[in-house]
Amino acid sequence: MKYEISNGTLAIVPNEKENSLVYEDEERYIIDDKPFKIMEDSCKYFGSTYEGRKESAKEILGAEYKVPIVVEDSENLVIFPTTSPFSDECVWISLKRLKKFEKIDACNTKITFDNSQEIIVPCSYRSIENQVSRASRLDYILRMRKNR
Repeated sequence: MKYEISNGTLAIVPNEKENSLVYEDEERYIIDDKPFKIMEDSCKYFGSTYEGRKESAKEILGAEYKVPIVVEDSENLVIFPTTSPFSDECVWISLKRLKKFEKIDACNTKITFDNSQEIIVPCSYRSIENQVSRASRLDYILRMRKNR
């Protein structure tokens, strides 16, 4: 099954070996691609490349690594990585669906989405806080540019 990120996407979580567990509104899907491949394919589906979107985000934010990605422009669909996008541990989170996040311990954070689903990601609270801040800033800047 091919998967394109949409407004219903909550998170893309690495699963066993070469597949991903995708959380959507009320569903979970096993997709036979790694999370990074889903990101690449979704960017292409919406008319750009992952590399192009990454370079744009880097330029806008002045950041060099772990930049959030605008997968789709008209819906401001911003997805951010929890670690290096190339890591087998990287979880991708939808900014617009994120409701809150809470520290579990030094290495784990609970993410709660706007539909009350929860996941625990192997990432520190501080790192998630930084990623949310970065993604929010990217979203804000792009919204302001569209409104001009």
